[in-house]
Amino acid sequence: MNKLIIVTGGSKGIGRAIVEKFMSNGFDAVTCARKQNELNAMESELKIRYPGCSFYYQVADVSRPDEVKKFASFIHSLNRKADVLINNAGYFVPGSIADEPEGNLESMMNANLFSAYHVTRALLPAMKQNRSGHIFNMCSIASIKAYANGGSYAITKFALLGFSKCLREELKEWNIRVTAVLPGATRTASWDGVHLPDERFMKPEDVADMVYAAWAVSERSVVEEILIRPQLGDI
Repeated sequence: MNKLIIVTGGSKGIGRAIVEKFMSNGFDAVTCARKQNELNAMESELKIRYPGCSFYYQVADVSRPDEVKKFASFIHSLNRKADVLINNAGYFVPGSIADEPEGNLESMMNANLFSAYHVTRALLPAMKQNRSGHIFNMCSIASIKAYANGGSYAITKFALLGFSKCLREELKEWNIRVTAVLPGATRTASWDGVHLPDERFMKPEDVADMVYAAWAVSERSVVEEILIRPQLGDI
C-alpha cells in the first residue's frame, strides 16, 4: 500500500506543490481547502498525472476548530496510517501593529497557528500509537526576522516556530519527526499584484523538493529546520 501524506490548504501554492511532489513519488494524498471547485479541478488533474495513486479531499476551513474536527473525522474514516502531515494552511495580510485592521491578529492566529495546533492534536493519538510519522509546519522567514509591515503575520509565524520546537521535544520518544519549514518569498497567489518579476521569487516546487528531501533521510535523523531564501535575498 502507498504511504499517505496529509496537507492542509493543499489546493494551490506550496501546498499543491508538496502534494504533487509526494504523489510523483508514489504517495497517496489527502488535502483540504475552502473552495470546492478548486478541489474538484485538482482531483481531475491528479488522477491523470498520477494514476497509481489515490487522492482524497474535503472542503474545510481549518482556522475553525469545528471544521478541523470534520476534516480529522474524514481522515480517520479512511482507516489509513498517516505517514506525513504538512500543516500548510494560512494566509498573509500586510499591516503594522499600530494601525492594521482590528481583528487581524485573531484571524491570522486562527489560520496560521491554531489550525496547525488543532490538526496536529487531532492526528497525534494515532501517530503515537504507530510510533511513526513526520510533521512539517510551514513557518516563514518571518518566523525569525521581523520586518516593517509584517504586523500580525510575523507574530503568528514566530509562534508557529515555537510550536514546532515544543512539538519536536515532546515527540522524540515516540519516533515522530518534526520539521519547521521557513521559506522566503515564494511565487504564490499571496504575491499577486506585486510588480516584481517571477525570477525574483522562489518556485513553490523548490520548497516542495526540500520538504521531500527532509522526509527522505533515514529515520535515525531529523532535519529540524529548513531555511530557504530567494538567491537575491529577502523581498
